Amino acid sequence: MRKLLRIFLHRLAALFRRRRLENDLEAELRSHLEMAVELNLAKGMSAEEARCEALRSFGGVEQTKEIYREQRGLPMVESTLRDLLVGLRMLRRNPGFSALAILCLTLGIGANAAVFSWVEGILFRPYPAVTHQEQLLALTGTARGESDNAGISWPDFIDLQRNCTLFDSFFVTTIMGTTLSIGDRAERTTGSIVSANYFDALGVHPVLGRGFEPGEDSGRNAHPVTVISYQLWQGRFKGDPQIVGKTQRLNGVLHTIVGVAPEGFYGTFVGWAMQFWVPVSMEENFQAGGYKLEDRGARWIEGYARLKPGVTLKQAQQEIFSVATRLEADYPETNRGRGIKLWPLWQTPFNNAGTLLPTLEIMLAVVVFVLLIACANVGNLLLVRSFARRHEMTVRMAIGAGRGRLVKQLVTEGLVLSVFGAAGGLLVAHWCRHALVLLFPARGGVSMHLPGELDWRVLALSAGVCSLATLLIGLVPAMQTRKLDLATALKADSAGVVGGGGRAWVRSGLVLVQVSLSFVLLVVVGLLVQSLQKIRNSSPGFSTHGVLFTSIDLKSAGYDAQRAQTFQDELLERVKALPGVESAAFARMTPLSYGSFSESPIAVDGYQPPDAKQPTVQYNEVGPDYLATMGIPLVSGREFTRADNENAAPVAVVNETMAAQYWRGQNPIGERLQVKGRWMRVVGVAKDSKYQSVREIPKPFFYVPWRQNFSVGTGLYMRTPLKPETMAAALVRQVRELDGNLALYEVISLQEQLDRSTSPQMVAVTLVGVLGGSALLLAVIGLYGVMSCAVSQSARELGLRMALGAGASNLLRLVLSRGMTLTALGVLLGSAVALLSTRLLGNLLYKVSPRDPLAFALAFAMMTLAALMACLLPAWRAMRTDPARALRA
Repeated sequence: MRKLLRIFLHRLAALFRRRRLENDLEAELRSHLEMAVELNLAKGMSAEEARCEALRSFGGVEQTKEIYREQRGLPMVESTLRDLLVGLRMLRRNPGFSALAILCLTLGIGANAAVFSWVEGILFRPYPAVTHQEQLLALTGTARGESDNAGISWPDFIDLQRNCTLFDSFFVTTIMGTTLSIGDRAERTTGSIVSANYFDALGVHPVLGRGFEPGEDSGRNAHPVTVISYQLWQGRFKGDPQIVGKTQRLNGVLHTIVGVAPEGFYGTFVGWAMQFWVPVSMEENFQAGGYKLEDRGARWIEGYARLKPGVTLKQAQQEIFSVATRLEADYPETNRGRGIKLWPLWQTPFNNAGTLLPTLEIMLAVVVFVLLIACANVGNLLLVRSFARRHEMTVRMAIGAGRGRLVKQLVTEGLVLSVFGAAGGLLVAHWCRHALVLLFPARGGVSMHLPGELDWRVLALSAGVCSLATLLIGLVPAMQTRKLDLATALKADSAGVVGGGGRAWVRSGLVLVQVSLSFVLLVVVGLLVQSLQKIRNSSPGFSTHGVLFTSIDLKSAGYDAQRAQTFQDELLERVKALPGVESAAFARMTPLSYGSFSESPIAVDGYQPPDAKQPTVQYNEVGPDYLATMGIPLVSGREFTRADNENAAPVAVVNETMAAQYWRGQNPIGERLQVKGRWMRVVGVAKDSKYQSVREIPKPFFYVPWRQNFSVGTGLYMRTPLKPETMAAALVRQVRELDGNLALYEVISLQEQLDRSTSPQMVAVTLVGVLGGSALLLAVIGLYGVMSCAVSQSARELGLRMALGAGASNLLRLVLSRGMTLTALGVLLGSAVALLSTRLLGNLLYKVSPRDPLAFALAFAMMTLAALMACLLPAWRAMRTDPARALRA
């Protein structure tokens, strides 16, 4: 073993002493030759004869040098270094070819690396500064017979903590927000309601102060303390080193700042950077619906669990299931049919990880297509160059180079290209790692936070992609060396426009791959565009044009219920009196927003649930004229009036689906409905509309008067033809006249709200469109390269055809037919692939079939037009062929 190690080290050292060893070798060989010459001279030979005889007896000098070099160093390393130098020289000699090939690979590898970084930073490791994220699991509630995920109640969460043994910790994090006044406008700030163990469970330690202490998540509004983010500390508080112990008003309550989170920690909600955290004991201050910490039926928690090392998801889910089953048996009134489910981080259903998962899945497939197209394009370029280097390869084989040696050199040249492409691709990925957030509009001045993560895993995966690209692009021309025939290789290789040798068919095959994959991407783009158009053009059941929305955060300004009612009444009268305002109304929740509607178990006179389980239905607290302002038609009865206040009998308006489901086709007007222990009369039936998603199926829903279920935090809706900017200026004046310390939230139309709710579909359309266009461009370049090369190699054939009487139109038709034949075959192959693969778009399509004929027709038209453009220039060159010159060549 020592001997082998010593030999290896000796050979390795020889790599760094090549010049000295070469000089020594040269001197030694010269010495031997001179001695042999002297001996021959002594035998009576002439000087010339003596030298010739010495060389003959000694053997080949260069061969002797090669044998010595193989014994002294590492031949494989040395030959690889030589191949790398040759590859670099080839790039320098052909700058146009090199730039185009590297550009293609940069696009393919860069697209893959960018998507890998998004997947890593949004799905797998979305929480910077959090340790061991692979052990984190999301936690949601489930309901038997319902597909939607629900929250978990605080008492159920406490029972999980007490009874589960396979977890290191459970912790709560629920997004909410408050408004901070900046001048005459309001800046929305996002925050989280968390359990006291939140920072400890994540392994995050504040840079100033402390996290929350045990017990600060119990009680009712008992612990008004907060931990603020590093960004908020630096921005709003100017990095005040004495910030701990100072106060900040959050939703009308002064909170004592007890800590500052470390830089780079943004919380545990994918999509938004948290600016502050408050303990669960302050839940009632930030969420509607009253005090929930003692209500087992109030399911509002979004939580996480951290597994103990070595515990699998399956084992953990089994333990969770047993605890949930026990809770169902112990508390049948609130937990019948209820369960708890664990999710990997990348499937988290209550943040933008779940929202973007379908888009990122599609993007992974798309970028693989783009990489294959880019590699096929570069492979074609290398094949064209290998045709030009055919004489070089033949000569090298004639003087003794083996085919394996040639293959190694060509693969190494492919590696050089891939390395440059990978470097450019990683640079592109670095620039694009935050690009996703640019596709999502800011909401209320708050931009989304969706950073990509270029960590070692992404770099390793990108290196794997680079290796794959090397194999794909290097082996294509390398395998062609197997077909070199030394006897005929120096003869002209005339590949016809219609026919051709092996290289022509390989190039055509690569073009088929490019055309077919590009066609698939164009079909996907067409399907997604149609789906987005149908989503945005379909009626959500309320008016999207001519209705504006805004809000004023009275709770953050310290308004109590009575003062808020007075302010809202006065503001409503002023808004209705503004020119151009047809009607106005308040409501607690905005349709199609991220926030959740209120929900409650209900009871209906004469209705018996089939499984003896009390149904839970969502509702919204709305003011008089809300339905008319929103454009939601009434089917029967009336909507709320000013008389439906806190002193009047409780009333409700139900939607058509609720009326059909619980009153079974009978008129519900005048019937009773129990909500949270209160009986109320149904006074109206409204048309169904969309509440949380455009894609949702019709579901039971009802409305209650906001004065009978008053909440300080409400939104203002106005039916007016005025633009949002015009209305905002008028509203600012009215708000200032009522209270100069208040700031107005953004004014947007409900169409803008609809557009925001479909942002994931818009992101998918944009990304697939950009990459689909890039793929089409690469396919056009590939087809142009093949046709241009075919015309160049067929100059004699074209000249002969013209000499025999073929006209320019015949040559045009000949070249175009070859190009369009390749395109037609590629489209046929792409259609088969598209019919099989577009079914995977089901989660992103809305009222569009994955086999929609319009999408296929548009893709065919675009592919045909692009192919014609790619073939026209080579066809024009063919038409201008000079027969005399071509036949003399």
